[in-house]
This record gives sequence, structure tokens and C-alpha cells, in this order.
Amino acid sequence: MDRRKILVTSALPYVNHGLHLGHMVEHIQTDVWVRFQRLRGHEVRFFCADDTHGTATMLRAQREGCAPEAILDAMREEHVEDLGRFGVVHDNYGSTHSPENEALVGEFWAALRAAGHVDQREVSQLYDPEAGIFLADRFVTGGCPKCGAEGQYGDNCEVCGATYEPSELIDPKSTITGAVPEVRSHDHLFVKLEPFHAFLDEWTQSDGHVPAETANWLKGTFLSDELRDWDVSRPAPYFGFEIPDAPGNYFYVWLDAPIGYIASTQQWCDRTGERLEDWWKDPATEIHHFIGKDIAYFHTLFWPAMLKTVGYNLPTAVHVHGFLTVNNEKMSKRKGTFVLASTYLDHLSPEYLRYYYASKLSSRVDDIDLSLDEFVQKVNSDLVGKVVNLASRTARFVKGQTLPEYPSELDEGLFAAAAEAGEEIAAAYEALDTGKAMRLIMALADRANEFVESKAPWALKKDASKQEELAQVCAVALNLFRQITLYLAPVVPRFAEESGKLLGLEGAGTWSDAASPVVGTTVGKFKHLMERVDPEKVEAMVEASREAAEASEAEAASAVGGGEVLDGEPLEAEITIDDFVKVDLRVAEIVEAKSVPKANKLLELTLSLGGNERRTVFAGIKKAYEPEQLVGRLTVMVANLAPRKMKFGVSEGMVLAAGPGDSEIFILSPDAGAKPGQRIR
Repeated sequence: MDRRKILVTSALPYVNHGLHLGHMVEHIQTDVWVRFQRLRGHEVRFFCADDTHGTATMLRAQREGCAPEAILDAMREEHVEDLGRFGVVHDNYGSTHSPENEALVGEFWAALRAAGHVDQREVSQLYDPEAGIFLADRFVTGGCPKCGAEGQYGDNCEVCGATYEPSELIDPKSTITGAVPEVRSHDHLFVKLEPFHAFLDEWTQSDGHVPAETANWLKGTFLSDELRDWDVSRPAPYFGFEIPDAPGNYFYVWLDAPIGYIASTQQWCDRTGERLEDWWKDPATEIHHFIGKDIAYFHTLFWPAMLKTVGYNLPTAVHVHGFLTVNNEKMSKRKGTFVLASTYLDHLSPEYLRYYYASKLSSRVDDIDLSLDEFVQKVNSDLVGKVVNLASRTARFVKGQTLPEYPSELDEGLFAAAAEAGEEIAAAYEALDTGKAMRLIMALADRANEFVESKAPWALKKDASKQEELAQVCAVALNLFRQITLYLAPVVPRFAEESGKLLGLEGAGTWSDAASPVVGTTVGKFKHLMERVDPEKVEAMVEASREAAEASEAEAASAVGGGEVLDGEPLEAEITIDDFVKVDLRVAEIVEAKSVPKANKLLELTLSLGGNERRTVFAGIKKAYEPEQLVGRLTVMVANLAPRKMKFGVSEGMVLAAGPGDSEIFILSPDAGAKPGQRIR
């Protein structure tokens, strides 16, 4: 088998969000494929980066009163830590806001200009008059102009897949302020895509560059008509790279984001002495992108056109996966099924989720479901009940003994059959049909367990005359176990490594090792290679996610009443005096205050409104006040706010406060002479 040279990327996580279990579908799928290729002996380099630019980053920095770069550094550290704990390790993890990326973006832009693919014209764009900015696609929602689906963003419809201009939305609204956008004009720069039509038609429809479902979608949705020009500029204010020959305008995030793949490679090359040309311009190098179906448009039309213009390698394949649901529903913060990667890792082994996802994924662009009940059952049944069971039922009988020459006359052809199955399993891995690969591997585990059951080593142990037969039976079982763990190594690498150590082996080994029995090594003491999934830990994970969401909502709710007034925050939508007089503001005395467990900002306040009336209110002021400081103070509360049930109690109102946030939040205190229960008019 010829040694291949393969460059692999995962889609770049956006810097404004922590990774959740939906993100991990892609990152685990990519890492499994990378590990498989390395086990096969190929030269593989795996690159990723944070996607950093855009209006969202700019607005978040304004809200938090910091430079955007401070957000980038903190989020990159968080992303790398979460991915690493899941066993996803890159050769380089970069950032699209890097000198390397800026230089490469300039190279791409100069090539597009020189080739005559850039056009400039005035564009009517949606503008938020309250925030004072033109609205990026993701900051406008409304009805899809093609299918009418409501709540769609300004670039594409998640229901029918159509793309359009934000101004085409039905009843558009700004997601920043809720204002109805105005249409204003500004000069924009475009990349003309129609000249690439014939090339893109051929490239997407042949040679397996994209999945069949994606190819058909592209053909029916875009390539059947004239390709629309691609708007690649955004006017200031915008966080990104300023366009060199158009001051005051910035590259749209989707122009510089995929170039980040190359920039991350460049950083690795600079560190290792490699040459970028050997990875992005050598025809012998394969390039494989792993992405979700929501960004297939950018990776299969814009990106190939850009690469062709500049003279870099085109992708060998763009691998597209579907979305994740949990318990057959969209992930829900309220139900605790919107689970951050870090929250999962606080409760459960990453290898459980790696195996479950692998068992669900195929080469098709299908959504997958994380059924929490099935998750527990599948991991416990397959990995623990079938695979670990092989070792646990045999290794203890030969602890400290040397594995003998393999007794092939005893194993009923099982080892040879499993070795032969290695190529079919490898083909499934290669095709990203890991669901099939897991089924094939578990079938081997079933047959191996049937062998152990039939030979009953526990019975042989009791007969002094059958100790040689016992050693041979255990040698067969442990070698079958070794084959299976090697085949599983791309999916559960830590488990595979620990399993190898049981047989006196170091390192991951190679795929071809599964064809040769292990002999002459010393069997170690069996220890638990994998614990069973505890359903109570799964429930604890869900509860922690639900509580975190509720705490976040409560903290946000306290900010609505003034709990956190942020510098630069756009004004909310206007209300009338009739709306305002509906708010019942009352003087309240704080008679008790205490911290809320597992909530970083919340205090639980007991408020007196005079007489025997008491209210419990959760307020996001924990970083500004010690609870005992507040007892006996008067404050102002919204008394007619509907009660809200939370995991840690019911909040029966809202206290008013102001300040830039964290330790600088100041609750409102009425003038001397005010009495609890008094209404403020």
C-alpha cells in the first residue's frame, strides 16, 4: 500500500461560543479519520483554528469593555482545552486573526483582482438606526423569501437551504436591538462567480469531491442558474482585516475564514521547517475538509473558486455531516440537553461519546440523534459488555505469564477471520462509514465471547491437568481482544492504549499489527479498562446544563432591570408611556441574602414589601456584594414581574441596579424616609 500524504481540517469554531456536543460531532469524526489514517501508516497533518472576525466579536468586545483580542485569546484557550480533553489534538490550532492569515488574505485578494474577478457597485443594505451599524447577515432575522419559514437569518434558510440577500427577508428585524432595519446604500466589493460556473459544475459533480446529497443540492439550488456574485466587503465599523485597496471597508468573515486553514498550516511550517508549497501546491498531497451541512455553500462554491484563482490545491474531498439532535429534539437549554463540551467532560468519559458518535455516523449527510438512554445502553453493552468482558474473563487466569505461540488449531479460525475482516473495516473507516465499522467490530467481539463461553476458562482453572489448555484458551481470547482494540483505536484511543499495556505492549501499534498474534509478552494485572456508564451521571450532566442555563437566564433577567448596564450597549426597542406605567416599582427591604450554589453571579434575596408580604428574588450582584452587607438595606424592585420557576427556586420579581458589571454593580436605594411597600411613581 502506497504511503499517502494527507492534510485534514475541521471547520473553524466561532470564537464567540463555547464548544457544545453538536460541535463535537464534527471534531470527533475528523479526529477518528485522522487517527485511522495514521494507523494505516500514512503521513497526516491535522489543522484547525478559531474563526474570529465579524460583527458579533466587535459587539461582544463593546459589551465587555475590552479589546477584541482579549476575547480571542481566552476563547482559543478554552477551545483547545475542550478539544484536547476529548482526545482531539491538532498539529496546529491557529486563529484567523493572525499575521499569517492577513498576509495570505492579501495574496488571495491580489490574485482575484489581477484575474479581473472583482467588481464594485453600490449596495442597498439593512441598517440598524438604533445601533448605528450596517447589519451583517447573522444579525437580521425574518421570513425566508423562498419558502416563508419564519425566524431565518439574513444569508440562508435552514429549512429549505435557499440563499438570499438580507433585504429580501420578510418582515426583517435586527437581532441586536429588535429595531426594524432601514435600507441604506454603500459601495461593496464583489467576487464574480459566474466565470467559474463550468469549473464548479464539473468539480462538484464528479470524482467524489462532495457527497452525492450535497452535489445534488448544489446542482438543483445554485448550478442550474447563473451564479450570483459574492459580496466580500463590509463597511466600518467591523472587526476584521481592512481591505488594502478600499480603506474603510473590511473583508467579510467568510473570505478570510477558509484561508485560515492555510494560515494554520503556515504557522506549523514556520515552526517545523516544512514548506507550505509541499502541502498546498503539491498535486500528490490530498486535502480533506470536514464541515457541517450548514456551511457547504461556502466550501463547495466560493472556496474552490478562490483556490483555483490563486493556484493552491483544490480539496480532494469536502466531507459533509448533518446536525445533532438530543432525544430526537433540537438541543434545549431549558431541558438541559444543550450540553457544553466542558459540562459533559465534568461528568463522563470522552471515550463514551466518541464511541457513540462513531456508531451513528455514516458517509451520508444525515442528522444523528443522541438518545441518552441508548447512549448508556450502547456503551455499556458494546464496549464494556463485549470488549472489556473478553479481557476481564481471561487475563486474570494468566497474570504474569508469557503469552505462548499462538494456538491457531484451537481458535476455530477466529483470528484469521478477524485479520481478514480488517480490510472491510478499514474500507468503512476510509468511507467515513464508522457506523458500519463499529458493527463489524462488535460482530468480531460477539464471536470471540462465544468462544470464551464455550471453552469456560474458569472451569479449566479448577482442573490442575488442564492448565496448559487454559493458557492456550486465554492466549486466543486475549489476541482476539487485541485485534478488536486495534480496530477500535481510532475511536477510543486511550482505551486501546491501556488495553495494549495489559498485554505488555507499548504505543498504539499499527493497523497491520492486527494480522499477527502477540506472543512472548507478559500479561499484566487486569484493571478496569472502562467503567460502565452510570445513568445517574448522565442525569447529573443534564441537570448541570439546565441549572447553568437557568442561572444565565436569571443573571440576564437581573440585567434587564438595570442589573448590568453595559457601556456601548445598543438601546432596546422603544416603549410608550403606557407600557412603562404598567411596571409596578416598590420600595423593598432586604431581610435576608445568601449565595446561590453553582451560580457565579446570583444572590438569593428575601424582600419585605411591608407587613407580612415577602418575596424571593434572584439578583446578579454576587460579585459586588457580600450577602451580609445587604441585610437591612432598602432597594427598589419590580413587584409585578411574573414569577419564574428555576431549578434553585422561584424568582418573584426583580431588583434594580446599575453599573458596568462584575464588582461594579450598585443596587438602587431610595431616599431616606422611604418605607417598604411604598410605590414609586
